Amino acid sequence: MNYSIYACRYALTWLFFAMLSFACNNASKPEASSLSNQTAPPPLEMILRSQVKSADDIWQVKQETQLWDAGQTAIIITDMWNEHWCESATQRVIELAPHMNEVVREARKRGVTIIHAPSGTMDTYSDYPQRKKAQSVAFHRAPEGFEIENWCYLDPEMEDALPIDDTDGGCDKPCADGEPCKERTAWSSQISVLEIDDADYITDRGQEVYNLIIEKGIENIIVMGVHINMCVLGRPFAIRQLANLKKNVVLMRDMTDAMYNPASEPYVTHFRGTELVTEHIERFWAPTVLSSDITGKPAFRFAEDERVHIAMLIAENEYNAKETLPRFAAEHLTKGGRFAFNIIEQSQGDTVDAIRQIQDADLLWIYVRRRHIPDYQLAYIKQHLDAGKPVLAMRTSSHAFETWKEFDAEILGGNYHNHHPEGPDTWAVPIASESVHPILMGIGNKPFEVVSSLYKTKPLASDAQPLLMGRYQQEEEEPVAWTRKVGEANIFYTSLGHPKDFEIPQVNTLLLNAIEWLTEE
Repeated sequence: MNYSIYACRYALTWLFFAMLSFACNNASKPEASSLSNQTAPPPLEMILRSQVKSADDIWQVKQETQLWDAGQTAIIITDMWNEHWCESATQRVIELAPHMNEVVREARKRGVTIIHAPSGTMDTYSDYPQRKKAQSVAFHRAPEGFEIENWCYLDPEMEDALPIDDTDGGCDKPCADGEPCKERTAWSSQISVLEIDDADYITDRGQEVYNLIIEKGIENIIVMGVHINMCVLGRPFAIRQLANLKKNVVLMRDMTDAMYNPASEPYVTHFRGTELVTEHIERFWAPTVLSSDITGKPAFRFAEDERVHIAMLIAENEYNAKETLPRFAAEHLTKGGRFAFNIIEQSQGDTVDAIRQIQDADLLWIYVRRRHIPDYQLAYIKQHLDAGKPVLAMRTSSHAFETWKEFDAEILGGNYHNHHPEGPDTWAVPIASESVHPILMGIGNKPFEVVSSLYKTKPLASDAQPLLMGRYQQEEEEPVAWTRKVGEANIFYTSLGHPKDFEIPQVNTLLLNAIEWLTEE
């Protein structure tokens, strides 16, 4: 028998089945690169801010975190023209555009659809593939009754009147010749700083935007651009229209600007005027988000916006701070154009989703009670302090963080270890030797009755400077308000903060003085 022939045949047979097995096994297993391509990209974590009315008819900020599929999300860039008839508006667009481009670039990278909508300039883009692509999307009929191509004017059945008067056109500065800028069609394209990628679309047609939304299965829409009180609300592809179409539309509130002249009602700064329209949108039309939801970086701020930006970090359920602090801010901090404030509030749970917005603040105001805030979120507070930025803390903030119990001693300089009963005959007593301190100016030198139960806080850190003492009946006095410095950061703390304390003139004066002292240059 010729064993060599059998051996050869056996070897060939084995090789055949081995190759067949390899082919079958690999046919059933995707390449490693295919596996990675199939991994779903992380969702967009968007923090939506809206405003709802409380039972006593007060507008309250509501924050909600939503996780969006980037593939079902679009950005509509509204009227970021190369030139505007109002020269100051043109300059602000020039300042805003590079930051907007960074946001759009990051969103595009994550799979968001980008729609460029520079109204009235489509002739410029007639040969662009991105324009032709928008025109070629399959037609989808809008719901019956929708004038999909028409401007959406103010709807008195859905909203109050706009909070600013823009009937003069809203140009806030004269032109370079010293004369008022004259309204004209100055634009011919979108500002060139905004990159138009091959994957993007160009259109200013409401119908074409609607076609895109339906064809691509877009569920979430971010509107950015200018101007918030005009095109951002009224264009047939913008907020009123999309809200009426029941789309999940939001405004990116730091990627916009207003046409508002402070010489018109309500006679506030230009940037406060923009905020007022933002609040109007949050109340009647759509939530707002920040660019940091996409980039993770601080929100954009115009160079001329020199207001002190205050972040109010509120997370407690004992003293209704989510109402008292915003009401205080609305009554005392919006006048004169010195301050702006952002409410970061979460009533339930041990995380505060919007806490990253602390990085936008010049002053951090804390009213928190016994929260297990994770370290990665506490890091924003520590970064604020490390940057030498001031902190104002109230009441339960002496025991704010179960995950940072040293906060009271290390940062505030306090020693909270209980409190006296709540009840009458609790007094705050200005320290006579500190009567000339700026924080005590206008408070007087007499004791005044307060509602907050007296905290036991002695002894304070050696470098803490008491300003007010507290007295409960015949008990030993305890510090009620003091200052100290941590690194370069000025700190003010007061154990006052009961809702009824905000009805006491001396308490309001104390807080206003503290804010001025903390933010003085």
